[in-house]
Amino acid sequence: MNEPIDEPSATERTWPPLVACWTRAVKQAAENAHQLQQASHPHADPKTHRRQWFGLWGQATEAYLRSSDFLKLLKRHIDTLIDAKLAGDFDPADTRVKAGRLSSDVRALAMSFGQLFPETKSVPNRIHGGGPGGGGGGGVSPQTPDRPSKWATPFEVVYEATPLKLLHFQPAKVRFAEPVLICFALVNRPYILDLKANRSVVRRLLDRGFDVYVIDWGNPDDSDSALRLEDYVCSMLNNAVDFICQRSHSPRLSLLGYCMGGTMSTLYTALHPERIGNLILMAAPIEFDGESGLLNLWARPETFDVDGLIDAFGNCPGEFLQLVFQLMKPVQNFAEKQLSFMENSNNTEFLDDFETIERWSGDTIPIAGETFREFVSMLYQENRLVNNQMVLAGQTIRLAAITCPILLLVAQRDHLVPPESTLAIKERVSSGDVTSLSIEAGHIGLAVGSQAQRNLWPLAAEWIASHSTQR
Repeated sequence: MNEPIDEPSATERTWPPLVACWTRAVKQAAENAHQLQQASHPHADPKTHRRQWFGLWGQATEAYLRSSDFLKLLKRHIDTLIDAKLAGDFDPADTRVKAGRLSSDVRALAMSFGQLFPETKSVPNRIHGGGPGGGGGGGVSPQTPDRPSKWATPFEVVYEATPLKLLHFQPAKVRFAEPVLICFALVNRPYILDLKANRSVVRRLLDRGFDVYVIDWGNPDDSDSALRLEDYVCSMLNNAVDFICQRSHSPRLSLLGYCMGGTMSTLYTALHPERIGNLILMAAPIEFDGESGLLNLWARPETFDVDGLIDAFGNCPGEFLQLVFQLMKPVQNFAEKQLSFMENSNNTEFLDDFETIERWSGDTIPIAGETFREFVSMLYQENRLVNNQMVLAGQTIRLAAITCPILLLVAQRDHLVPPESTLAIKERVSSGDVTSLSIEAGHIGLAVGSQAQRNLWPLAAEWIASHSTQR
């Protein structure tokens, strides 16, 4: 009697052709880069030769990531995830299944690069502790609960309103009346701001004498899927500001927002200008039009069915976002980074920094579904903020309502938020004091990079100090 044959799942029917198409594109981009390099730099030393090739390879691959062919592939990829969820391929009660499927996809795409560099095949497991369950491929690892030990600096949880926790970091001596509140993004976890003593935004602010608070938005579960952007901005963030101002006996504070948290901080400041003494924006997307950023291109409604994704999953899976972020810089994430690891395998400090950042990168969390739907549709797809069409809790957001001093921190190599997206706020606010600081770094390097810690943050801390009231 013949054994019954299991029908392949939606993902199993679609991943092989997707990976095959990706592999062809990767190899073609690598070949084009090699030919171009041979013509322009035929006699470079091996290490320089490889770095030059990575640069050319990255440019060739990015051209593909902007092509109509890839946008069609990306749409099929996302639609397949939606169909698989609706077909029951994902158990909604088992987040490990969702993580496993998406992480497997990352590993399959990473193998496209690994075929060109066989010596890097063991690197992902070495990064994540070895073994098939140790994460890897593109830095994706299983979710782990947040622990105080992930922060380099001691803190106290002074306020909780599920899922939010408010962390307080106190300096040896408070020198300024206005505390600093850091509003992190809803993506990933905020301890990237305090990874190590020498790579800590929190520590730089404490050293200057600021009373520092950080919002940890928590790990949304299915019961949080209905939370909207107005719940985060007009309720949770507003309540945190009220609590801090009462606790510190200050009528206002300095609000520092990073990435999506910067956008949320801008929304809040426009609604409550009287509560914010200074607004500091780190790589905060404000202007969402144009194609300089891949996310702007990929998030278009003809490519990304955000309604379908949220209707199917409830919340936006953190693993989905991690996969998207990995694909934006595939040469760097799947090849160049691994070779850097190999080249510095005897450098203890490099390996420690590398592993710490990789583990943070893989420590993904979901985003509340309705909030993600609104952020993508109202901002990435409709660009409402700069056009005075954004409405939260019945109130229209007008950037011209912002009058406080503003500090803009941007990274020139930021692939997630192009500098011009943040700098666009200059012409739209009523502030007479807007300063911008820029460094040659990427999105994460703005917080933890050695250049940022050495050059940017001392200047940023001094700017906040000069715009604060000394005690």
